[in-house]
Amino acid sequence: MIMSNTQHKARLERRVTGSTNRWRLPKQPFSGDLLSLSQMCKALSIDFEEALRNPDRLCISQIQKFFFENFKNKDIQSGEADVILECLGFKWELHQPQLFQSETLAKLYLKALAQGTTHPLRELEELLRAQSPKKTKEKSPAKRIIISLKINDPLVTKVAFATALKNLYMSEVEINLEDLLGVLASAHILQFSGLFQRCVDVMIARLKPSTIKKFYEAGCKYKEEQLTTGCEKWLEMNLVPLGGTQIHLHKIPQDLLHKVLKSPSFPENCCFLDRDIGQSLRPLFLCLRLHGITKGKDLEVLRHLNFFPESWLDQVTVNHYHALENGGDMVHLKDLNTQAVRFGLLFNQENTTYSKTIALYGFFFKIKGLKHDTTSYSFYMQRIKHTDLESPSAVYEHNPVSLRAARLVKYEIRAEALVDGKWQEFRTNQIKQKFGLTTSSCKSHTLKIQTVGIPIYVSFAFIFPAS
Repeated sequence: MIMSNTQHKARLERRVTGSTNRWRLPKQPFSGDLLSLSQMCKALSIDFEEALRNPDRLCISQIQKFFFENFKNKDIQSGEADVILECLGFKWELHQPQLFQSETLAKLYLKALAQGTTHPLRELEELLRAQSPKKTKEKSPAKRIIISLKINDPLVTKVAFATALKNLYMSEVEINLEDLLGVLASAHILQFSGLFQRCVDVMIARLKPSTIKKFYEAGCKYKEEQLTTGCEKWLEMNLVPLGGTQIHLHKIPQDLLHKVLKSPSFPENCCFLDRDIGQSLRPLFLCLRLHGITKGKDLEVLRHLNFFPESWLDQVTVNHYHALENGGDMVHLKDLNTQAVRFGLLFNQENTTYSKTIALYGFFFKIKGLKHDTTSYSFYMQRIKHTDLESPSAVYEHNPVSLRAARLVKYEIRAEALVDGKWQEFRTNQIKQKFGLTTSSCKSHTLKIQTVGIPIYVSFAFIFPAS
């Protein structure tokens, strides 16, 4: 890529190149009068003519190392380009020393150099001599090699590819976040390892809810374990604190979510909230209603995550056993506002009736919503017999069944809808009621509302007081 910069006059220095006592000016652009490239191949015991005919067999990394060591301190090229790269509908002008940072371009260059001649080394020597400095001001034009590269990766854009080529000349080119994936893809295609690693480092540093999906998928696509592992670690640390507010599960790749949920997030000998980093978050997580988790397998998942102190989860289990032994009484819960078990409905435009069956300590309830007209709705809960369940096994399989005729319940029903940018709120009072199994005693009070807002968010909050 042609780039201009003021060059400083190089101080004459001798340096042995290859196995002969050839000398060159190390701070000048690659000068063909000393045949540095061919001498380097001799020094490395590389059959250069065979390498030109079969560039895939050539150890490109050795040539890259040679150019890096001998040209890393030189000024940026401002002379005519040695190579024309045809790619993405553009022609990019490049110079030999920079080109050899890319294994892909190096192989294409050597292959193109070998085509159309039976003496590729002689062809190279002539090319290098054409580039060598002349005593006169005018130089004969150097023969340019034309190479072509086809790219089928949809992540590679012209801007991203141009940025990747620019990095052949400058080590600290700023990469915009919107072009980061394209530059990574370009570096992968070019086999430009230095740039690829830099992109990976930047991605890991810039992980956030809006980038986690694309960066993880890129790590899988290019088989970059450092990036995929970095995404897994970030999600392990952020899934719980950011879940539901900034991290939306439907935007997380399923295999990544599966790995994070199955693997312990933190060291087994100490949960997150017991570590120094988690101490400040304990008051926040104490507000979680862990007693609302009533399934043993769900509590086991929490234990495996190693996020909460074991004593917290043990207390939840103890309270559940106590409630079961006492007919469902939740003696450890007193305040409906802060301790209630909650279930909800999301009533959409297409719903005319909607219901859900819930089970708790052997008691079964149906929470239900009805649409009467375009703006009129009602919501209530109703106790049902386990024998009247539409799909019994799906609701109470492996769950207890209570045969108590009556169950005292303290409850409240709320509904909210957004209208013209403002939330409308509707609620019943906090009600204590005995729910029986007869028609006259099984149904709760009904919350009736009038609203043009849709959807309507409905919550049923209740506890089982001691009875």
